[in-house]
Amino acid sequence: MADQSTPEAPAAAGSVSGEAPSEKPPTAAVAGVSRRKLLGTAGATGLVLGAAGGAVGYAARPAEATPLASVGTDEVMFHGKHQSGITQGLQARGHLVAFDLAAGAGRKEAVALMRRWSETARRLMAGEAMTQDDTDVARDAGPSSLTVTFGFGHSFFARTGLAKQRPVALDPLPDFSSDQLDKARSNGDLWVQIGANDALVAFHALRAIQKDAGSAARVRWQMNGFNRSPGATSHPMTARNLMGQLDGTRNPKPTESDFDRRIFVPSSGDPSWMADGSYAVVRRIRMLLDDWEKLSVAVQEDVIGRRKSNGAALTGGTETTAMDLEKADAQGNLVVPLNAHARITRPDQNGGAAMLRRPFSYHDGFDADGVPDAGLLFVCWQADPLRGFVPVQRKLDRGDALSQFIRHEASGLFAVPGGAAEGEYVGQRLLEG
Repeated sequence: MADQSTPEAPAAAGSVSGEAPSEKPPTAAVAGVSRRKLLGTAGATGLVLGAAGGAVGYAARPAEATPLASVGTDEVMFHGKHQSGITQGLQARGHLVAFDLAAGAGRKEAVALMRRWSETARRLMAGEAMTQDDTDVARDAGPSSLTVTFGFGHSFFARTGLAKQRPVALDPLPDFSSDQLDKARSNGDLWVQIGANDALVAFHALRAIQKDAGSAARVRWQMNGFNRSPGATSHPMTARNLMGQLDGTRNPKPTESDFDRRIFVPSSGDPSWMADGSYAVVRRIRMLLDDWEKLSVAVQEDVIGRRKSNGAALTGGTETTAMDLEKADAQGNLVVPLNAHARITRPDQNGGAAMLRRPFSYHDGFDADGVPDAGLLFVCWQADPLRGFVPVQRKLDRGDALSQFIRHEASGLFAVPGGAAEGEYVGQRLLEG
């Protein structure tokens, strides 16, 4: 867990406590209508659908509706230069899922699948229902900042006859001494990241993507995560992880002049189909919370190098005050220990290596010994993982104080192409180039 994580997205303005209406409008009257438009008519109180001609009256004279709360109205665009799940702020609910192409499936099936997935993502991110067989799970909700992001794993290229198009940056990650990886929950031909600020909206998208896979692909692994909900704090602030630490202080920001260079493949990059794309490293990092919580707050702060209360460096100031790596106490000891996590992960201590982290916390119950299976679904983005994730993780391997309290249990690396233009699907430049 690097000291570069995504700050929590600012809370949306307005009330988020509105209760959804219980009435359901007749399906025949709303076919093809977006969930947002549906709420313009479906929320009327006193609407009697069982009465004769009720459906006709409902369609002809929409009643006043309770508007969506602010969280529900937030919409993220599907089409664009980059896939939107990369730079979108932390979302309250997330699903990470990897697929393997089915036996006998190849490039033709992959083209059809990416077409289906892209259209489904476009519709759901706009708050629209599925074209057919919609489960109605998200019927009462708006888009809720839904993002659906797609990537390709190392094995995808051989399966589709596109080995010559596989990027060098997608070479398998090296082995790290801290790894205890479950191969069944690592890698995959295709990867999908789903995020939303409403759990049902996120689940609805997950089910739609899984159903769209049809006979072309099967789920290899799935992981479910969460973050703090927008509006849960009195003001926008950096999120906390399950260790209670503010996690996201030094994340690169889109306003920085070198952000695109660090995070996205340039338009002139190689291979050309990855222009404006990025590479995602995905790691399931289990936190040994029982051991961590036995430490005093002072020891926890020495492990991280930051105050637990406000995220400020141990050398003083506020959360954003620069860390003084040379500052010593009265006994001559460095205030920020040499093996502190925040010191080791700094870009200026790693040749400028930078990555944009958009993690989710997770809790999958307890193991046979009663130990919580909880931690971080680490997702980081960079223009080149060999210059982003790899050097930082190698340095962490050599002496991070946090390493004895975490365990890397699953891993994946995926090439995430640029966004789809209007009328295109994600990955079209690769599959039809």
